[in-house]
Amino acid sequence: MWRARSLCLPQFGNSESSATDSTAYQLESILAQLQPVPENLVIAHLGNGASITAIHDGQSIDTTMGLTPTGGVMMGTRCGDLDPGVMVFLARHGFATADELEQLVNKKSGLLGVSGLSSDVRQLIEARAQPAPDLALRMFCYQVRKAIAAMAAALGALNLLVFTGGIGEHAEVLRREICAKFAWMESFEIRTLPAQEDLQIARIALWEH
Repeated sequence: MWRARSLCLPQFGNSESSATDSTAYQLESILAQLQPVPENLVIAHLGNGASITAIHDGQSIDTTMGLTPTGGVMMGTRCGDLDPGVMVFLARHGFATADELEQLVNKKSGLLGVSGLSSDVRQLIEARAQPAPDLALRMFCYQVRKAIAAMAAALGALNLLVFTGGIGEHAEVLRREICAKFAWMESFEIRTLPAQEDLQIARIALWEH
């Protein structure tokens, strides 16, 4: 117990993350496009990687990510949050090394693992008549919807929900499915914005020089 406490493990997506994180650039790029920035904002960055972040007065107060980008909602090939007991179970049933477990949860899980077909939602949408791709998409939408609701609860109110990233920007059918059960929440605006993290990196480089 003492050793675990002494590690002081950080949260990957918190407001103190390194400015070189692509996640930090993604959030900054969205905030730069919003003038003014609403008091209570949730950003759903949905791509091959995915994260949901709660922003209050321009500052991140919570995120679905944990120590690594593997945590949170399920993604293209990443599993998202897991019961810690699952890792023990896997270690006892053939995934004996840390490298094997890392490959499984980072490269062979998520949409790819559930569908058995692809990590690309475009292919999964086309194949949705099949049970496994349909299950993968329903699981993804459910987890994202639940995470957005949790971030709204953490904020205490929600003024704006922003979808960004490849899936967030372009998969309208999934956005509709995610938002279909938000009628119980007080009225809020929904927008779709490009991530533009490369542009934000360039801006920061110019500011620093």
